[in-house]
Amino acid sequence: MKKLNLLFALVVLAALIIVPNFLKNYGIHMFTTWLVFIIATMGLNLTVGYAGQKSLGHAAFFGIGAYTVAIFLKAGLSFWLGLPVAALFCFVVGLALGFPALRVQTIYLAFATLGFNTALWLVMRNEEWLTGGTFGINNIARPSLGGISFDGNLAYYYLVLAFTVVLALLLWGLLRSPWGKAFTALRDNAIRAESLGIDTRSYTLLSFAIGAVYAGVAGGLYASQVQFIDPALFTVGASIMMYLMVVVGGPGYFLGPVLGSAVGVVLPEWLRFAQAWYLFVFGAAVVVLMIWLPDGLLSIPDRIKARRQSREASAARAAAGQGVKA
Repeated sequence: MKKLNLLFALVVLAALIIVPNFLKNYGIHMFTTWLVFIIATMGLNLTVGYAGQKSLGHAAFFGIGAYTVAIFLKAGLSFWLGLPVAALFCFVVGLALGFPALRVQTIYLAFATLGFNTALWLVMRNEEWLTGGTFGINNIARPSLGGISFDGNLAYYYLVLAFTVVLALLLWGLLRSPWGKAFTALRDNAIRAESLGIDTRSYTLLSFAIGAVYAGVAGGLYASQVQFIDPALFTVGASIMMYLMVVVGGPGYFLGPVLGSAVGVVLPEWLRFAQAWYLFVFGAAVVVLMIWLPDGLLSIPDRIKARRQSREASAARAAAGQGVKA
């Protein structure tokens, strides 16, 4: 299974490197958006899929990152200063948001994070002196580094790809560390994890904080990509869509965000041929998928393996029964 996952990851990476060279600007834009949401949902997958928390406020951190970078750039400051500040700000706010998770769980925690998203969206909409209100912030510059400009769509795409690969490797290392084992223990059984000496409070807070950092970085990259942001991009609906991406890809699967983001970003574009019906078709496809694959697309190999093992066990029991009769 590990070899299959590695092969899949290498094929996806090769496609991400090669395919955009043959696309026009809109295709490059779609691939860049896909990468941005892979980064954002990697963070949400850590919070939801690995640590077992419920969050419907991820778009708020995405917005914090976007607005922080946009405000820095409009003030004449560097993108390379704004992005770390956005990540740090998201870490602090994510840490604070994690405190409700110490007292409430499941649907109650989901509503708490939903309320946080709504409150922050209202700040983005109403504080015009800072965010531009409903008019948003436009003419957001793209960065340069060491004389290399990322103003072109393809150049910026490869910058976002570099961020995606680095952040994916960092997350891979984290999940293979004792921290990663603590997160999964927290998800599987918090009481048992605490009895084993795991500080469940700290790891609950960290799951929100680290997930928020990924969303903040993604938001900062998105702001420079589209060069215009407004509060409509960071609503509760956007948080629900990100949550859906994690669930569709497979919560707790490392490569789940890759497939989930493709379903959330790329699939709707492929369904444009349905015109006014495309949202209905998209929604129906997701519902069918959730009925047949509640653990996400990446659960398919595990389901096939489980069925094969079940058949082999049944055959072995049948053979043993015939041997006893003989």
